[in-house]
Amino acid sequence: MRSSGLACTVNGRDVELPGVSREASLLHMLRNDLGINGPKYGCGLGQCGACTVWVDGVAARACVIPAHGVAGRAITTLEGLGSRGDWHPVQQAFEDAQAAQCGYCLNGMVMQAAALLARDPQPSEERIRAELSGNLCRCGTHVEILDAVRRAAVLMSAKS
Repeated sequence: MRSSGLACTVNGRDVELPGVSREASLLHMLRNDLGINGPKYGCGLGQCGACTVWVDGVAARACVIPAHGVAGRAITTLEGLGSRGDWHPVQQAFEDAQAAQCGYCLNGMVMQAAALLARDPQPSEERIRAELSGNLCRCGTHVEILDAVRRAAVLMSAKS
């Protein structure tokens, strides 16, 4: 199918991509056209969470969203959430809790947890588990991940 132009905002920066295929997913656009590697290709079906980004502040699976479906919208990736030396509290909490092993799920876990805490600054353990239940971690760092989300809630409340 033909390529056509696409304009959106990615990590606070306006981007215009002249030749994005109508068949390209948001994940492919981010990784291949913009060189943003935080979102990972996992299952390609929107079921594992490795590709999670925010679209207009809402957690979404980039592998199943057509790139052209985000025209004019704001996309935030892990890179836009925070950066080394200026971590988002969720990123800092994941580092403090040593909540990563292989790191493949990390993007999705952090983005999903940050979205949860933006909506619910003091979630219950049950709510945290429910929110992250669609994000798969093969390494089994679930205990550390839950600890990181609880730590992040504390860090975020201390910041406000």
